[in-house]
Amino acid sequence: MNIGLDMMGGDFAPLEAVKGAAEYLLTADVDIHLTLIGDETKINGHLIDHPIPVEKYTIVHATQVIEMNEHPTRALKEKQQSSIAIGFHLLATGKTDAFISAGNTGAMMVGSLFSIKAIDGVLRPTIGAYLPREDGTLGLLVDVGLNSDCKPENLNQFAILGSLYAKYILNFEDPKVGLINLGEEEGKGNILTQATYPLLKENRQIHFVGNVEGRDILLNKADVFVCNGFTGNVILKMAESIYDISNRRNLNDEHFNRFNFEQYGGVPVLGVSKPVIIGHGISHAMAFKNMIRIAQRMLQTDLLGKMQESFTDPA
Repeated sequence: MNIGLDMMGGDFAPLEAVKGAAEYLLTADVDIHLTLIGDETKINGHLIDHPIPVEKYTIVHATQVIEMNEHPTRALKEKQQSSIAIGFHLLATGKTDAFISAGNTGAMMVGSLFSIKAIDGVLRPTIGAYLPREDGTLGLLVDVGLNSDCKPENLNQFAILGSLYAKYILNFEDPKVGLINLGEEEGKGNILTQATYPLLKENRQIHFVGNVEGRDILLNKADVFVCNGFTGNVILKMAESIYDISNRRNLNDEHFNRFNFEQYGGVPVLGVSKPVIIGHGISHAMAFKNMIRIAQRMLQTDLLGKMQESFTDPA
C-alpha cells in the first residue's frame, strides 16, 4: 500500500510530519510505502536527523503551499502545484491509495468532494471524530462540521457510514448507534430528529438503540453518535477544551489525558471513494504517526469497499 502524506500541512510542517513518518515506520509490521509531498529541500533537511529507509518513501516535490487562511476552492484552483492539490491528484489517479494532511481543512474537504467524489448512493459524505469514554473505549461522533444543516436521509446514511467505521476500525463487533437528542423518548426533539428516528429504527444495516442525551455521550450507551454537523462541532470543540482545561489545572487524570486528540491522529472523511484523513493544524509527530495507522487500517480492512457494498446492495 502507498499512502500519500502532505508534508507542508500544519503549524509545525514539515518537521513533525517527517518525525511522525519516521516513528511510524519504526514499528510498522506491514509492507507500506509513503509518498511524501512537499518542498523536497526542506523534507530532506529533516530526514538527516530523522532518517527513513530509502526504499520506504518517495518524495514528490511541491512548489506551493495552501495556507490555513486561504479560501479553499480558490486556493485549490490557483495553486495546482500545492502539496494538497498534488496529493489529491495522486490519489485520484491511483498513484497513492490514501491521503493525509493537517493542512487547510476546507481545501481537504473540497478536494475530497470534487477530486475523488462520493461513493455512489451517498448523498453527503461526513466527518467523524472520536469520543474518549469513561470505560476506556472510543465512541465515534458523526457529523462534526461538514454538514451544518441536514435532512433525515443524511443522518440515516451517517449512521451506516459511522457504524462500518466503528466495526472495522474501532473494532466493535456490533456497534450501537444512538441519535443525539434532548430526551430519550421517541417523540422528543426538533423536526430533524423526530423525522430521523423512524428511519434509524427501520434501518436493518445498523444496531439502533434510540435517542441519547448529552450526558450519555462520554458513556457507553452507544458507540456511534449521530447528529447534524452544527451540533457535532459544538460537542467536539467542548471535548477538545477538556484536555486544555485539565492541563492548565495540572490534573493528571488518565481519563482526561485521553482527550489529547493527537493520540488518535486525524478524523476520517466517510462516504468518499478513497481514504482521506484530516489532521488538526497543531498536529505533532504522534498525530501524524497515528493518522498513517488509521489509513493503513482502512486499506487493510477494505473499509471503502464495504461502504460501497452497503450503498449499492443495501440489506
